[in-house]
Amino acid sequence: MIEELSIRDLGVIGEAVLPLGPGFTAVTGETGAGKTMVVSALGLLFGERADTGSVRSGASQAWIEGRILVDSAGIVADRVRELGGEVEADGVDAAGAGGAGAGRAGSGAAAAGTAPDGELILSRSVSAEGRSRAVVGGRSAPISVLSELGSALVVVHGQSDQLRLKSQSAQRAALDSFAGPEFAARLTEYQTAYGRWQGHRAEIEALVTERSARLREADRLRAAVDEIAAVEPVEGEDAELTELADRLTNVEELRLAAAEAHEAISSETGENADTIGLVDAARRSLERVAHHDSSLAPIVEALANASFILSDAGTQLAGYVANLESDEPGALDRIQERRAALTSLARKYGPELSDVIAYAAEAGPRLLELDSDSDRIEELTSLVDDELAALERLAAELTELRRAAGTTLAAGVTEELSALAMPNARFVVEVQEREELGSSGRDLVQFLLRPHEGSEPRPLNKGASGGELSRVMLAIEVVLAAADPVPTFVFDEVDSGVGGASAIEIGRRLAALARTSQVIVVTHLAQVAAFATNHLRVEKDLDGPVTASNVVQLTGDDRLAEMARLLSGLPDSDSGLAHAAELLETATSLAVPH
Repeated sequence: MIEELSIRDLGVIGEAVLPLGPGFTAVTGETGAGKTMVVSALGLLFGERADTGSVRSGASQAWIEGRILVDSAGIVADRVRELGGEVEADGVDAAGAGGAGAGRAGSGAAAAGTAPDGELILSRSVSAEGRSRAVVGGRSAPISVLSELGSALVVVHGQSDQLRLKSQSAQRAALDSFAGPEFAARLTEYQTAYGRWQGHRAEIEALVTERSARLREADRLRAAVDEIAAVEPVEGEDAELTELADRLTNVEELRLAAAEAHEAISSETGENADTIGLVDAARRSLERVAHHDSSLAPIVEALANASFILSDAGTQLAGYVANLESDEPGALDRIQERRAALTSLARKYGPELSDVIAYAAEAGPRLLELDSDSDRIEELTSLVDDELAALERLAAELTELRRAAGTTLAAGVTEELSALAMPNARFVVEVQEREELGSSGRDLVQFLLRPHEGSEPRPLNKGASGGELSRVMLAIEVVLAAADPVPTFVFDEVDSGVGGASAIEIGRRLAALARTSQVIVVTHLAQVAAFATNHLRVEKDLDGPVTASNVVQLTGDDRLAEMARLLSGLPDSDSGLAHAAELLETATSLAVPH
């Protein structure tokens, strides 16, 4: 719900603040005062294309700001936060009462559904050079974001452009909402089944399209698995073989070094004094005198330990030399061949041997999947056929339900049109079945209008004038309101070409629509303005060098005078004032819901 709209330097409006609020707001004023600038301002605020000619003469830019009440946990607030903007929750009356529009019974609801409990600030500026800037919740944003948010917040029905229900998809969506919960449940069932069907069809297409590539992949994997299985690599084997090959390549050098070390520790030839013998001789020398000095005891013990360690090292060296001499002939050649085989595998499927082993482990399940393609295609083909048959049945049920809802909607709108000075008009909802299925069934929905007897029903924008089209859209919105509520409706000159009792019926229907949504109407008829809960007048100021307009909120005698001016052009006429008072009283009684 738009709580307040601020306008500066737009068209003839110099600066104005429009208190809007819930219920039915009527905007009136003399011809040329700038009433349509209110609609233009709302259009710019919600993302319409900017026209540099709309910037007030002599001003550098036009500026519009809207203070909008939204559900702080709704999709609009979520989108604003995604953009980094803010939705303020403080100071907002959750009941939707805004002061300006309060008063008449039934007019206090901002919109059907959850009451707004957050405040969003939107602004748009348009420079005289054509530059445009948008701010959403305190953060700069693309103009397209205003349009995105506007689609969820406001519906504009103007003389030149009926924004809502323009496309066939929008008309189908409106009819689907009107069709009720049984249809909604069936549509959800259909869309779930349609998604599964589409997924399985895509899988078949991928399998068939990629069959050659998948066969090549299977052949490549099979060859790789066979090659790896022939070698049977073991985790860590490559490192062990590298170490063993290095030992065998240098076996003679290792044998000589180990033999020399063994000779030095424990000589068996007796030609040279060995290390063990020298250590033992030193120990025995000290043992003979150790009883004279106790401090020699640790040294004797250390020499004894050294003798044991050297003796053990000698034994190990002797065994090492023996093992080196016992290596089988040709062992190095066999190791090098094994290493070459492992290196080849690593180069193809590695780079590490562990990668080769992992590749083989993963290839098995993938081969099973690829080898079962034919079975999977056959299985999916049967499944898709069954799913298509089920979809056909569900689509037929949707068509039947849509046609029934279309008949009801058409009758309701036609009845409304009769009261809106279009007694011979007939509203038609056409539901045609296409050959192919879509995500919402196979139906094409189109709203048609037969403006008078004997004429053929035509699409809405071709079968009615601008004023008639506004009334048609009002009739549709009144009938749809219970099933498809919209936060804010804006009607520009919805009463064009009518008067008298028909104008009163238009006012009644706008008041009825305002019970569930905010309604803003630019009108020149007192019979329509009489039903408003909030009356604004656009006034011209001719004192300056450039004509400027502002907006004032009317109450009491000021409103009565404006109603008299709308009726007779004489705001001070006693008869006009009396007629205006009578009309306001009549509107109050007619607007009370039954």
